Amino acid sequence: MVTAPPAPGARPRVPPVVLVLVAVVSVQFGGALAATLLPTVGVLGSVTLRLALAAVILWALVRPRLRGRSAADWGVVSLFALALTCMNIAFYGSLTRLPIGVAVTIEFLGPLALAAALSRRRRDLLAVGAALVGVLLISEALTTPWAELDITGILLAATAGACWAAYIVLSRRTGARFEGLDGIAICLALGAVVMLPLGWATAGSALVTPEALLLGLGIALLSSAIPYSLELLALRHLRSGTFGVLLSLEPAAAALAGLIVLGQVLALPQLLGMALVVVASVLVLGRPTGPGRRRRRNQPEVV
Repeated sequence: MVTAPPAPGARPRVPPVVLVLVAVVSVQFGGALAATLLPTVGVLGSVTLRLALAAVILWALVRPRLRGRSAADWGVVSLFALALTCMNIAFYGSLTRLPIGVAVTIEFLGPLALAAALSRRRRDLLAVGAALVGVLLISEALTTPWAELDITGILLAATAGACWAAYIVLSRRTGARFEGLDGIAICLALGAVVMLPLGWATAGSALVTPEALLLGLGIALLSSAIPYSLELLALRHLRSGTFGVLLSLEPAAAALAGLIVLGQVLALPQLLGMALVVVASVLVLGRPTGPGRRRRRNQPEVV
């Protein structure tokens, strides 16, 4: 996610680092929970439930202001909704073919490559190269015959990563135009409106069974409502470098969620590949910014 610099204020009772760690774990366990819903309602149905229920929760809490918005405001938030929706469709599609730890690691190349490209530092570009080697290891592309590789799953995860990079850029632009959580609440609602007919066309009445609604609610809370709220609190007191280091733990958190919720066990070379991606992410996203270092004028703060 991309945010403005931390705002001053009283420190929360819970350390902000703990808030971010809980948010990271929450998102990945939400993804693992989504993998259990996919066989019931499919990819489009799962995305529909996540966006619709998350939108209902955030609208009840935030009550975003709609009046007085310019055409440019609606254009930016609509693109934001498009990026978020496509990211979820591609990611959930990858979960039907890949272990969640593998999918998240490949997806993480999106924000990592964006941050490295904007920094233009040789060290960051080398870190992305190491991350690519890590992805080759975790996808088993070096040890599995080409015909046996799930190319579709890998491409879906990579597409989700590209959409994540677009989400980062558009998140900052949306945050500059909408107060608090108004932008993400409106974004989720727009995505839900688009997805509802698609989800119903593919899943039908399975969308409204008690089991599907309960799982959908859990996914909406774990993947959206809880992490967005915790990050909002934490980012008022954390520098972007610290946040970037914590965000870099997402592939590891995904592997843990896959093991506990789905029983997915990764081989040693895959764990090594994941470690390379995490280290590369720490080097790139953990770069300090703030009073001591001035960011390039057009460089977003990736957190």
